[in-house]
Amino acid sequence: MTASDGDAVQLTPLQTDGASADHTRTAAFFDLDKTILAKSSTLAFSKPFFDQGLLNRRAVLKSSYAQFLFLMSGADHEQMDRMRSYVTAMCTGWDVEQVKSIVGETLHGIVDPLVFAEAADLIADHKLCGRDVVVVSASGEEIVAPIARALGATHAMATRMVVEDGRYTGEVAFYCYGEGKAQAIRELAHREGYPLEHCYAYSDSITDLPMLECVGHPTVVNPDRSLRREAVSRQWPVLTFSRPVSLRDRIPAPSGAAVATTAAVGISALAAGALTYSLLRRFAL
Repeated sequence: MTASDGDAVQLTPLQTDGASADHTRTAAFFDLDKTILAKSSTLAFSKPFFDQGLLNRRAVLKSSYAQFLFLMSGADHEQMDRMRSYVTAMCTGWDVEQVKSIVGETLHGIVDPLVFAEAADLIADHKLCGRDVVVVSASGEEIVAPIARALGATHAMATRMVVEDGRYTGEVAFYCYGEGKAQAIRELAHREGYPLEHCYAYSDSITDLPMLECVGHPTVVNPDRSLRREAVSRQWPVLTFSRPVSLRDRIPAPSGAAVATTAAVGISALAAGALTYSLLRRFAL
């Protein structure tokens, strides 16, 4: 998979692949926030980031309000671009290993109660059908990969920031968003041999329209208004997920014999997909 500026693809193992080589493998691609999780995955970590000194109190209050706005209205392309600039500036200079440690230590306590039961069931159904499960998110790999691993996913694809001397520089190496998501999916499908016309994709946001268009079986989940209109006009299925449950109660922890590689087009704790333009508009820095 090709990142911007010619960066080489980095692979992060999630599980070992149990698929048989004698049949065609297919995949189900899932957006993360408001599709699998009831909240923004990145904003959910505001408190532990604050506790460890990465965020100040004002930033936590902003994140809490942004979470509310995110849940109520989502974000369009302009909002996401403004959000990316804000978030990358905020995490510039953060120590990468500290971020990974915080996420690892607090993951289950924060994420477990946020998983939609309907999403957990759907993931389990796809796995029973022999499909790979791929989590594709604009959030950073340090957050996305552990969540994907806990879900038993085959791959995780996320945003990657530039790191120098163990710290984020504030530059984005690959933004796993919009057409970037679709391109990452196409390249992963080419590498893994997925025929995309037989694959599935799920998302809540109009910004993921390219991702939905590149598979044969797109489905919208808790769609924003723009995506709902597209789904109706294209006669795509529309699902409503509304019952967050404990991840531990619904999906067993993946074993070492369970799945595959991650196309790690992503590293950064807060590198995208989290804050909305409404946050920036109402809380000037």
